Amino acid sequence: MCNALRYYWIIAKGYRLRPWKSPYIQWRMETFFGPGAADLDARKFFRLLWRERVRMERFLDWVAEHRAAQRARK
Repeated sequence: MCNALRYYWIIAKGYRLRPWKSPYIQWRMETFFGPGAADLDARKFFRLLWRERVRMERFLDWVAEHRAAQRARK
């Protein structure tokens, strides 16, 4: 859960209360889920995240591992 919140806080800057409108999050969702994730409204956005929560959890674990590796290199 902490990984998800940390990642969200970083990527949603300026759009924290409406992440479905963030250009970066839109691009990331389209890249991760394919063209079906384009032009999401709030309902579709949260439905997609809930449906794909296992994949998102694996992705967030991967992000946390890479962030830890970056910190270890410094």
